Amino acid sequence: MKNAYMIEFDLPDEFTEEFMALIPRQRYIINQMMADGIIQNYSLALDRSRLWVIMVAESEFAIMEDIARMPLIDYMVPNISQLMFHNSSMEVMQFSLN
Repeated sequence: MKNAYMIEFDLPDEFTEEFMALIPRQRYIINQMMADGIIQNYSLALDRSRLWVIMVAESEFAIMEDIARMPLIDYMVPNISQLMFHNSSMEVMQFSLN
């Protein structure tokens, strides 16, 4: 059974050229993980100090393996919390007008 996890990443105070160069690859991997259903939400604070990600996996170990695939992981400090539940407006039944 898959569980939901919230991962809060603290980002560096200053973004180096090396960090900035990895952002396109990070976005590519994140988009792939979203398409695969691993990542449900991905949000960045306005001041770029923190990143929040909702992920689903069988275990916290699997979450850590998925996080390790992120190109920016060497610059981010993750804090993983298993969630009791995660509701989203996207889950609300939507009716077609057709």
